[in-house]
Amino acid sequence: MHIPESLQDLADSEAVQFLKRPKTIARILAGVFSLIVFSSLLTDGYQNKTDSSQLLCVLNSSNTACSFSVGAGLLAFLSCLGFLALDAHQSRLASTRFKTAFQLLDFILAVLWTGVWFVGFCFLANQWQHSPPKEFLLGSSSAKAAITFAFFSILVWIFQAYLALQDLQHDTPVPYKRSLDEGGVVLASLSPPLAASPVSTPATGPNNLSYASSTPAPYLTTPKAPRLAMMPDN
Repeated sequence: MHIPESLQDLADSEAVQFLKRPKTIARILAGVFSLIVFSSLLTDGYQNKTDSSQLLCVLNSSNTACSFSVGAGLLAFLSCLGFLALDAHQSRLASTRFKTAFQLLDFILAVLWTGVWFVGFCFLANQWQHSPPKEFLLGSSSAKAAITFAFFSILVWIFQAYLALQDLQHDTPVPYKRSLDEGGVVLASLSPPLAASPVSTPATGPNNLSYASSTPAPYLTTPKAPRLAMMPDN
């Protein structure tokens, strides 16, 4: 099958290659799941009962459950957007220390978000289990969607933590260690080998003092040309 050059160039472009990365796909999925969690509870998560006009959370009338889900979902969504922007500019960073710090922060936040979504899933499922059936006319589908995608978020953030750990393991060495290694190689290559000398060096010690020879070197004299002597006439 012949692929047009324009489509081939588009497939080989930097943007498409960035979107095909596993880390990018995981961040997009985590952002979409977080968006579903907080948007579903933000729109239909607060309902009123038939005998009251007060808005209550559909999860066992616990406003804490809805507030926690909305807040966690919004923060996770913004976190995914921020890390996507940093990933797009990571290849342009010249500082190796900043790359290492970024990868370490990515791993720590992935582990934290895994714990947050695990606690959130357990909390939401528990509140939904204790909710009276048909207490609210609407909102049950939103509550189920929030619980389901909170569980999916746990899996996605675990995968992100795994990818961040792989990046840390395959990271380049620390700059100062690399500079020391390179300096040692340069010194080893520049230092000449010690030539073996046949002259034995006298041993020195506290009772054996050696002094350098103070005999001056002989002066070099230039030979003088012979002089012509005039002989007297007899």
